[in-house]
Amino acid sequence: MIWILKQNKEKIEVSKMGLFQTISAWNTARQEKHIALMQDKGLCPDCRGRGFSSYAPYDYSYTNVYDCLGCNGSGSYVDWVETTNQTEG
Repeated sequence: MIWILKQNKEKIEVSKMGLFQTISAWNTARQEKHIALMQDKGLCPDCRGRGFSSYAPYDYSYTNVYDCLGCNGSGSYVDWVETTNQTEG
């Protein structure tokens, strides 16, 4: 399905895939900005430096809900990079 928009007296074709790619690119840029901000502060991007995750999953397996899975509860960016195998940029 193709939508046709009129802008500056021109017809511009916008497909659904273009919309999804735009949203995906926006989300990726937002995540990269968040990681860069947390890197500058030295905090874990997953728990924002708190050391624990506020999300408590409701399943029947045992997980330590108090410690952040990204930094193992330290809240440090360096530990997050080592745990998630991220490359520092």
